[in-house]
Amino acid sequence: MSAATAGWVAFGAVLVVMAVLDLGLLQRGSRVLSLRGAVAWSALWIAVALSFGVGIHLREGGAKALEFFTGYLVELSLSADNVFVFLMIFTYFKVPHQHQHKVLFWGILGALVMRGIFIAAGVTLIQRFHLVIYVFGALLLGSGIKMAFDRQVEVHPERNPVLRLARRLLPVTPDFVESRFFAVLDGRRCATPLFIVLLMVETTDLIFAVDSIPAVLAITQDPFIVYTSNVFAILGLRALYFALAGFLGVFQYLGRGIAAILVFVGAKMLLADVMPIPTEVSLGVIGGILVVSVVASVLHRPRPGAAP
Repeated sequence: MSAATAGWVAFGAVLVVMAVLDLGLLQRGSRVLSLRGAVAWSALWIAVALSFGVGIHLREGGAKALEFFTGYLVELSLSADNVFVFLMIFTYFKVPHQHQHKVLFWGILGALVMRGIFIAAGVTLIQRFHLVIYVFGALLLGSGIKMAFDRQVEVHPERNPVLRLARRLLPVTPDFVESRFFAVLDGRRCATPLFIVLLMVETTDLIFAVDSIPAVLAITQDPFIVYTSNVFAILGLRALYFALAGFLGVFQYLGRGIAAILVFVGAKMLLADVMPIPTEVSLGVIGGILVVSVVASVLHRPRPGAAP
């Protein structure tokens, strides 16, 4: 068995075991993760990802392991922004807390498929048309600058074209029907508001992928590294959601840190042919930005009633 095949097999085994535990078995118990449980599961997902990176180091060397760790750190930091937007969507639609796990469950599975398609397309484009790397770099740079100067994230579901199309094509029940996506009303099979929320979550993740995938492609164009780092970050997103939701408002500077990371990786892409930045330097810069933003948030917590 080749090293590449062995890597995919090992990844598949870890993926199945952890997905069954985190997305399957947990749903049979408590419908909502407690803050303590969410933090514990987030820590477990991070530990599994780090262990997988160590496995890459043992099989493929330190360079590939560094690429994985850096890509994973980028994806994990960008996932934090996803979490806050998901929280806004759930709040807007008044989704009962006990039903949010189901939306996240199917949303994460959908994200795995979409990210795989995006990664395959992105790697192919860069390999065939090298100039695309500058397009990705400019996109990330622009997104980072925009995020730095406009931290007021707003969600307008009524403006979402996918949502508007769904409401035109599908009859929708007026209220939630337990945790179902579809239900029968007056003899007609209808979508429930929970299905509409799922559409919002999926389209939001699609938008975030436009920044997320190029950011990792700035680190490496190895499909295995790009996809595995993405998947480990995404599969821990459910636990991360319940963990960060409990600390909402504490990490006020995290958004600015994420903006700085996007600017950095965008600049890295634009300078790829002029001044290549080593992966170990990228890991240090990205890790440093996250540490500074978290420490600054803890040291300078906003006063009650004060603007962040």
